[in-house]
Amino acid sequence: MTTTNLEQLDRDSISTVDTTDQLTDVLAIPEHLRDALWKAESAQLKEWDSPAGLVVAGMGGSAMGGMLAQAALGDTASRPILSARAYGLPPWTTPDTTVLCASYSGDTEETLAAYEAAGALGATRVVATSGGKLAEEARADGVPVIPIAGGLQPRAAVAYITVAALEVAARCGAGPRSTTDIDVAAEHLEELVVEWGPESAEDSAAKALARNLVGSIPIFYGAGASTAIAYRWKTQFNENAKVPAFCHELPEADHNELVGWSGAAELGRFSAVFLEDSDTHPRIADRVELTDELIRDAAAGTFRVRTLGTTAFERVFSLVLLGDLASVYHAALRGVDPGPVERIEALKQRLADR
Repeated sequence: MTTTNLEQLDRDSISTVDTTDQLTDVLAIPEHLRDALWKAESAQLKEWDSPAGLVVAGMGGSAMGGMLAQAALGDTASRPILSARAYGLPPWTTPDTTVLCASYSGDTEETLAAYEAAGALGATRVVATSGGKLAEEARADGVPVIPIAGGLQPRAAVAYITVAALEVAARCGAGPRSTTDIDVAAEHLEELVVEWGPESAEDSAAKALARNLVGSIPIFYGAGASTAIAYRWKTQFNENAKVPAFCHELPEADHNELVGWSGAAELGRFSAVFLEDSDTHPRIADRVELTDELIRDAAAGTFRVRTLGTTAFERVFSLVLLGDLASVYHAALRGVDPGPVERIEALKQRLADR
C-alpha cells in the first residue's frame, strides 16, 4: 500500500478509506462503557465465592478485556485474574475458579473448547458474547450470559469485555466493584474524544503520533498497568493499520531486547513508543529515560506517552482510546481500510475446511 499523504485527518478524509466507519466505533468508547454497565446489570449476576480467582478465556479482541480489567484493578484485586488464550484452560484451574468465556461472535472455536473444559471441570462459568453457539449453549446450560452490542468488529467491543470482566471479578470475590470508576472514566474519555478526535488540531497527540509512525515498524513498551495497553496498541496497529507491530514489557526488555536495537538500523525502520503510567515503580521512569537514550540512534523515532486521569481505570482507558485513534489515523495515512481483516477470515475458512 502507498501512503496517501493526507493533509487533513478529518472525518471526510478518513471516510474515503474507512468504509465501515471504524472511527465512529472508537469515538463511541465512552458510550460503550455506559452501555456495558447496563448490559452487565441485565445479566442479573448473583454473588458467589471463587477462592481460586478468575480466568478470562478468549481470543483476540475478546481476550483483551481480561488483560485490561486486570490492569485497571492492579493491587486492589484480591485474587488472581488471568487470561487464557487456548483450546483449554490453564492446568491449575480448579472447580474453585470462575471462568468467564468471552467471544464476540460466540463462534470462536478456542473459546467454545474452553467453555466445555470449564464445564467438565465443574468451574463456575459466565459468558460474554453477542450471540452465536456460545450463547446458545450457555442458555441451554443455565449459564449467565452478559450480552454485548452487535454490529461491531470484535476489537471494537473492548469496553464491553472489560466491563464484563470487572463485573464478574466483583461478583466472584476477585476484586472490588468498579461501577463508579467506569462512570467517571466515561466522562473523562468524552473530553479526550474532543481533544484527540477527527475535529482536533492536526498536531493533536493521536494524529501526530500516527504520522510519526508511518513508514516504520512500531514497538510498544509498557510497564505495570501499561503492559496490557502496549499489547492493545500492538494488536490495533496489526488489525487496523495492517502493519507488523510488536510489544514488550519493562524492565524485562532491558535485559534482552535492548541489545537487539544495536542491529535495528541495518535491518529496517523501527520506532519505539513508551507507554508510561504514574502508578509504577519509581525506577521505571529512569529505565524509560535511559532506554530511550540508548536506542535513539538506531530508531526511526522514539516517543513517550503518558496515561491521563486520576483512577486506574481512567488512566488505562485514556491510552486505549489514544492507541485506537492513532491506529485508525495510521490506516488512513497508509490508504488502507481499517475494517476488514481478510487474512483472519481466510484462516478461519481454511480451518473450517479441514
